[in-house]
Amino acid sequence: MATENKNLSVYDKNKIPNAKDLRFGIVVSEWNGQITEALFQGAQEALLDCGALPENIIRWNVPGSFELTFGSKKMINTQKVDAVIAIGSVIRGETSHFDFVCSATAQGIKDLNVAYDVPVIFCVLTDDNLQQSLDRSGGKHGNKGTEAAIAAIQMAVLGK
Repeated sequence: MATENKNLSVYDKNKIPNAKDLRFGIVVSEWNGQITEALFQGAQEALLDCGALPENIIRWNVPGSFELTFGSKKMINTQKVDAVIAIGSVIRGETSHFDFVCSATAQGIKDLNVAYDVPVIFCVLTDDNLQQSLDRSGGKHGNKGTEAAIAAIQMAVLGK
């Protein structure tokens, strides 16, 4: 597995651009809220640690991961952000619903990156079980939200 030997929360602050002059949108799925809230906390803490101002971090909630694409698009169109982080969690169940939601969400976020000059960072966990999600949202593998925030800073600077 890709994160088996990697802690997602480790970054060298000296190699990350200062985020003081950047605005970030964070769109958070309410589905699997225990996981998405932890991912949000990781993202927010990393942005602040890298110099982002609290007033330049805008959070919107959407019902589920499928709705992240629309929420991110509206964020881009209305909030003058330099990057958006789309946070979600889809945990495999007994039906193919998992496959449809994961595919549509990934495709939708990819489409936003092609259509707009504002990067949208994919911070959607697509795990087989709750423990894998916990491990990647502040557990033994760190926090994917932290990793997404660092990517958002780097991509926002690239986009300027």
